[in-house]
Amino acid sequence: MSADAGLDLIRTALPTGGPPVTLRIAYSGGRDSHVLLHWLAGQRAALAPHRLRAVHVEHGLHPDSGRWADHCAAVCAALGLPLDVRRVDARPARGESAEAAARTARYAALAADMQAGDLLLTAHHQDDQTETVLLALLRGAGLAGAAAMPGQRRFGPGWLLRPLLDWPAADLARYAHAHALQWVEDPSNGDARFDRNFLRGEVLPLIGRHWPAASAGLARHAAHAAEAQGLLDELAAADGATADTLAVTQLAALPAARQRNLLRGWLRVHGVPAPSSARLETLRHQALTAGADRLPYLPLGEHAVRIWQGRLHLTPQPLPATPTGPVQWRLDAPLDLPGIGRLQAQVGAGTGIAAALLGEPAMVEVRFRSDAGGGKTLKKRLQAMAVPPWERGRLPLLFRGAQLLQVAGQAPRTQARAAAGQPGYRIIWQAAKD
Repeated sequence: MSADAGLDLIRTALPTGGPPVTLRIAYSGGRDSHVLLHWLAGQRAALAPHRLRAVHVEHGLHPDSGRWADHCAAVCAALGLPLDVRRVDARPARGESAEAAARTARYAALAADMQAGDLLLTAHHQDDQTETVLLALLRGAGLAGAAAMPGQRRFGPGWLLRPLLDWPAADLARYAHAHALQWVEDPSNGDARFDRNFLRGEVLPLIGRHWPAASAGLARHAAHAAEAQGLLDELAAADGATADTLAVTQLAALPAARQRNLLRGWLRVHGVPAPSSARLETLRHQALTAGADRLPYLPLGEHAVRIWQGRLHLTPQPLPATPTGPVQWRLDAPLDLPGIGRLQAQVGAGTGIAAALLGEPAMVEVRFRSDAGGGKTLKKRLQAMAVPPWERGRLPLLFRGAQLLQVAGQAPRTQARAAAGQPGYRIIWQAAKD
């Protein structure tokens, strides 16, 4: 076992200076996570002053899930480690696989308590990495998929670490038996209807008998793929992948392979799962051939790419709904518009909307284009302000009576501005992140 390498990975990720952080151990009650828990409990002195804390996610998908949580509580008590039990609804949505639903619910629960600098430690090992590589290759994934699971990645305000990633499953089994560990067995792990279980139970034993070093070899392949993908990510960043929007001219100036790499990198930077090769090619074609009078739109799961004025924009899919009617806003407190953004007002002299127009206490009515009136005049004003078409109905419009005072994010209208030396309210608009 490469225990030293796993411990070094954790130490490197811990912050230097500042207050202690929490190392949160994902503990299912199964053998692998029990090995991780037991091993880390023995490293408390080496990891001090940082805290160890176990987290068990109860999915509620098996009749014995409550008993498993009780088992985890007993093991943690014996080791002197605190345990948090998080219960989730892991039932799959329509069209979603049971595996994907459980994974999404589990990681959401594990992320819920993370604080800045905290580490989430999971028990993924070398054989898990082998399975992940093979599943990716069978799907036809590129380098990012073949790179499989990184040993460390960002996770909320902290980090997710896999300190056992170079431990073969056989080593974990030997450790568990040597320390007389007791664990629970989830019967679903033997259900060969699930792809990963089929690989683990039917395919990999055959491969291992003929190629005993296959698991280690595929893990090395993942490391090589990760290194190569890192170089492609650097190239994409140099080509502009970190920008909020992409210029079509910038994309068109590149060879086709770099165009695809830039699009993949841009989507990845902004948290969009990699699209299929066919979907990516559709996006590339639309970007390069869209006429100036067109507004191409390509949905990608929970996001969409929209092309406007020669640039690619990412938006949520679908766009969050705006309030159904006007919203009264008293300017002495911020106004949160869920999925839309946040409005704040700062009092000053000779700045913003003239206080004399707003009454006492100062109030405005926030409307959206659907109920603001104004017709073509307002439409032309928003066009002149270069507001993207899909945002025009979502941009807050500040009214007092029938008078439009200001469009959020823009200067107040001339007739509404505070004169020099006169009190006014400067409006600060923060659009919601996509």
